[in-house]
Amino acid sequence: MASPARQNVIVKWIDSRLPIFTFAKHSLQDYPTPKNLSYWWSFGSIAGIILVVMIATGIFLAMHYTPHTAFAFDSVERIMRDVNYGWLMRYIHMNGGSMFFIAVYIHLFRGMYYGSYKSPRELLWWLGVIILILMMATAFMGYLLPWGQMSFWGATVITKLFSAIPWIGEDIVIWLRGGFSVGNATLNRFFSLHYLFPFMIVGAVMLHLVALHTSKSSNPIGIDPKGPQDTIPFHPYYTVKDYFGLALFFVFYAGIVFFAPDFFGEPDNYIPANPLVTPTEIVPEWYFLPFYAILRAFTDDFLIFSAKQLGVLFMFGSLMILFVLPWLDTSPVRSSRFRPIYKWFFWIFVLDCVVLGVVGGHSPAALVFSWSESFTYLQLGQIGTFWYFFHFLIILPVLGKIERPLPLPKSISEPVLSGGGAAAAVAAKPMEKA
Repeated sequence: MASPARQNVIVKWIDSRLPIFTFAKHSLQDYPTPKNLSYWWSFGSIAGIILVVMIATGIFLAMHYTPHTAFAFDSVERIMRDVNYGWLMRYIHMNGGSMFFIAVYIHLFRGMYYGSYKSPRELLWWLGVIILILMMATAFMGYLLPWGQMSFWGATVITKLFSAIPWIGEDIVIWLRGGFSVGNATLNRFFSLHYLFPFMIVGAVMLHLVALHTSKSSNPIGIDPKGPQDTIPFHPYYTVKDYFGLALFFVFYAGIVFFAPDFFGEPDNYIPANPLVTPTEIVPEWYFLPFYAILRAFTDDFLIFSAKQLGVLFMFGSLMILFVLPWLDTSPVRSSRFRPIYKWFFWIFVLDCVVLGVVGGHSPAALVFSWSESFTYLQLGQIGTFWYFFHFLIILPVLGKIERPLPLPKSISEPVLSGGGAAAAVAAKPMEKA
């Protein structure tokens, strides 16, 4: 084994020609990080690690998968039964999609709660939304690959949505499917794109990290560091914290993989795809359910728009509205800790997203309550859809103008060193005067 001095020479030789070690030291070790970050900030790192796991297991599965309608379902069964540890690789990959979305959704809601999208982090937020959209596209295309009943009919329904686009919609549907129906051409192109998109996500993640290191990390109280006294090196303080959070998350991940691998799946997907038999209920994966509920919330035409066009417009609009969130929120204060009214509206919004997810998993005509014969999941979805856009378009702009925030601490160190007591005391004084 080479001596430390010899290793030093090699490192210096490489670094003088390609400064990867200097970059790693600056970005992963010495990077000054706010000293008050909580475990909620670990989900960005957790999502990054899961992305690596998904790519690694995906490459393994691609070695044994056959993207052909006559063999796709059987090749998945062969992976499960005949390939050494194929069952493990598939369950890790299959449930890894859900774990990825769990981590990213928590990361997203954390950013909304603490105002991480506000200036100067608008571009950082945009890149995060782009990553989410790429994830959705990747997951949608991957869902077709097992070629089960739910895979086939889910792809049929979702690709058909693009026909709602005026003039060019039908052409887009044919281009997506590679023909007039979901078939072998669809499976081949979805497999190719499902393999390609994760590497596009990696590129977006790299840009996300560059933007993060340029605009610096946000923090729970939403105040920029005033100097070295407000920051600590990323390593070892936050690497250890991230490792601990990652370990806990992977315990949950492993519990799903080994004890409930089909918890997030649909039983119909263990039936080979049959174009002649339509499932009773076509249900997308759980992470699409809120958007699916928004899609189905529109049942009547309005002006020149059909109900289908309105559903598609608002479904995609529910994602596009995230791009303008930094400007819809007019409050000068970032963190919800100092916004007593917005804090309640935020949790109502989270509850609304959960309700939309529940609605998306049920038949629109089903009754929400057994004792109510008139209140259906369709009506609940319409209320949830209204509140989703009302939150962004009305509540955020108006609340930012009329809400009276609590006084902010003078620095990050003030509440950290005082255990939060100083901030609480400062916040209580104006209430006493009032």
